[in-house]
Amino acid sequence: MTPKPEAIAGRFVVDGRLAAVEPFIGGHINDSFLLTYRRKDGRSRFLLQRINDDVFPAPALVMDNIQRVTNHIKEKLKPPGSDCASRRVLTLVPTLEDEPFCRDDANSCWRLYRFIEDTRICETAETPEQAEQAGRAFGTFQRLLSDFPGPRLHETIPDFHNTPLRFEALERAVRADSHNRAAAAHGEIERARRHSSLAGVLLDLRQRGGIPERIVHNDAKISNVLFDRTTGESLCVVDLDTVMPGLALYDFGDMVRSMTSAAAEDETDMSRIDVRISLFEALARGYLEAASAFLTPTERANLVTAGKLITLEQGVRFLTDFLGGDTYYKTQRPNHNLERCRTQFKLVESIERHEARMDRFVRSL
Repeated sequence: MTPKPEAIAGRFVVDGRLAAVEPFIGGHINDSFLLTYRRKDGRSRFLLQRINDDVFPAPALVMDNIQRVTNHIKEKLKPPGSDCASRRVLTLVPTLEDEPFCRDDANSCWRLYRFIEDTRICETAETPEQAEQAGRAFGTFQRLLSDFPGPRLHETIPDFHNTPLRFEALERAVRADSHNRAAAAHGEIERARRHSSLAGVLLDLRQRGGIPERIVHNDAKISNVLFDRTTGESLCVVDLDTVMPGLALYDFGDMVRSMTSAAAEDETDMSRIDVRISLFEALARGYLEAASAFLTPTERANLVTAGKLITLEQGVRFLTDFLGGDTYYKTQRPNHNLERCRTQFKLVESIERHEARMDRFVRSL
């Protein structure tokens, strides 16, 4: 039985009296709660999360990565004695035992973050300025971690962006058809297969030494960026569960996937799904302004390819989860993951139509 969040909250070092607990809506994976504490001088808020150990079977390793990464960024952002970094990187609240997380009686892992006030998140990029700010946020995130010291971070989900293995998982799900859904997804299965030759492009470059391993977010969509509610400036990259070794191109690819279409990830009107060139150009400009100092020429040359590949991979992941009974991504309606899959595949086709123009713009920067 899952304990009440009020009971878990008492295991962390927080000043004040717990006054309110509300479910916090957002994200497909973890259970989240917004906690409000009252003190004599006002209120403070925190985000309590239970890590989904079906998705992250080694939550202690996840938390070790997050603690090391956030501490590194915080030290690079702030001069000694300053709190200027408090809105630009997540802050973990320690437990009473001075640990970054606690476990309940069912062995589930819980963590507590300071809530960053006066911010907003967006499911889709609404303006070129917003896309540019988000691109700059992830470029800055990678740059701040480009000198991260050893030891190497844990691979909490091995082969997370191994697209050939994602295709193998899809084919296993098709053969098993454990929920009798393959017939309903026949068209999407065939669309995935037609693009299977793209799957190994980035891994082949890595194996040949063409692009280096880096520490990356691995889920770089716009909804994982906090924006200042007043100025619109991008402040902080959040949802760090998948931060681990990977390729810088993975993050840029996911930004193309999540920011360049006007449609939401689960849009059902396929006519709304198309690459908006103005947003792509703004995204690339913001990202490269922050990241160009450490990117190699080969990384720059494959930015658009990465957008196509990661969008394809995400569609394959949604399709595989649909065929397997929706066990990974939270769904709100029947066929939700199939609808998500369709938006991704439609966006891949749009990127292919605009690819030459997008490449020319990247080369011009």
